Amino acid sequence: MRSVSQSLTVPDPADRQDNPILIVPYMWIGDFVRVHSAIRLLKQRWPQRPIDLLTSSLCAPILDYLPGVRKGIIADLPRRRLPFSQYAALGKQFAKERYGTVLVMPRTWKAALAPFLAGIPERTGFAGEFRFGLINDMRFGERKLERMIDCFVALTQPKNAVLPGAYPLPEIVVPPAEIENWLSRNDLRKAGRPVVAMAPGAVGPGKAWPPENYAALARSLTAQGADVWVLGGPAEAAIAAQIVKAGGASAYDLTGNDLRNAIVALAAADLAVTNDSGLMHISAAIGTPTVAIFGPTSPRLWAPLNPLSAIIEPPGRYPNIRERSTTGVTVDRVLDAVRRTLPRSSAAANQRS
Repeated sequence: MRSVSQSLTVPDPADRQDNPILIVPYMWIGDFVRVHSAIRLLKQRWPQRPIDLLTSSLCAPILDYLPGVRKGIIADLPRRRLPFSQYAALGKQFAKERYGTVLVMPRTWKAALAPFLAGIPERTGFAGEFRFGLINDMRFGERKLERMIDCFVALTQPKNAVLPGAYPLPEIVVPPAEIENWLSRNDLRKAGRPVVAMAPGAVGPGKAWPPENYAALARSLTAQGADVWVLGGPAEAAIAAQIVKAGGASAYDLTGNDLRNAIVALAAADLAVTNDSGLMHISAAIGTPTVAIFGPTSPRLWAPLNPLSAIIEPPGRYPNIRERSTTGVTVDRVLDAVRRTLPRSSAAANQRS
């Protein structure tokens, strides 16, 4: 392993033109999708350099559908502990890959530890938690960047560079053959009925539209001739049961442990209704028309770069947006947005097939 003094020196860019790049992202589904804009910018800057991502087991399936990603390195590291042996082992794994550059997105000390132990020559990240030495291409001014995506993009650019005027959009590409196989395997042939995927999960208070509202929406949609697929993880199983009961025989519980199932389902659906969540970002990056419900978060800051079919927020003005809740969004408003969008999305799906 190289010495500390060697690790503090950033090599000349000419020395790393062929070395792979590693990205250490935030381990949230939405951030894995957002980071694809950064990947695309890195590919523009260094077309020949492979790009890998550190990932959790949960997020790993996303990487199979992100163009420009060579592979993911899976490490389910604990959030509130620092088991040095795990980080040392991860550092050895990084060293074997001979990375020339790592972009450390989180500002934490431990996020930069394994890349430092691996002796990756160029370790780029924002100042935070006294990481001097662990990060040797230190960036400042993160707090002046309003959006998370701006922070990601800043780390892809040379130091002190002006950010691009427009960012490439994230892309999630699911092969049509995989969609067909998934539909067949799950006995979900659409038979001409439009499909509305629902993603009722969310992290954080006030972000989840009430389950009874999703259930009422499912009841209306199935009565009007649509199928409803409920997506999410094990935590959404009880909500899914409530929605499926309301939707009847045309509603399906597709929740489960494998995120890949939700990704392919969103690619197969005609439209998605989501909270501000990771599945919202996945749906938008696939290009599935998405009706997104926002409560205590600002769409201006947290909506996907990809266009949404409709953004629905609670009525009224709030001095503090964190006081808003999705409970203020009525079923009729969401149903109206779905009705306006569904004919267009169904026609587009028929053209794709």
